[in-house]
Amino acid sequence: QVQLVESGGGLVQAGGSLRLSCAASARTFSTNAMGWFRQAPGKEREFVAAINWSGGITYYADSVKGRFTISRGNAKTTVYLQMNSLKPEDTAVYYCAVKGDLRIGTSRNEYDYWGQGTQVTVSS
Repeated sequence: QVQLVESGGGLVQAGGSLRLSCAASARTFSTNAMGWFRQAPGKEREFVAAINWSGGITYYADSVKGRFTISRGNAKTTVYLQMNSLKPEDTAVYYCAVKGDLRIGTSRNEYDYWGQGTQVTVSS
């Protein structure tokens, strides 16, 4: 059973920072692209950031570009999302996901495995 375990969510004031972590249980994911998505109440789940298998290529949604940084751990089975200059509109449940191959993707349909989500709340 493949598991993605997220951590690091919480409550923070606007302008603050949080770092999300996601650990995958399967070593085979070291050659898969990974990504972060988020879902606010009443809204669709949206793409936030993605990273290719090696960690050398990243891609961000326009709404978080320059504020968020995605990275992978040395073993390539862990992915991080450093979130700086947080805004109230960043409030959502954040999900990490593993893609079916090594290339970056921005569509939910391209990702095969999902974590349970971690709540991020930014107060104004």
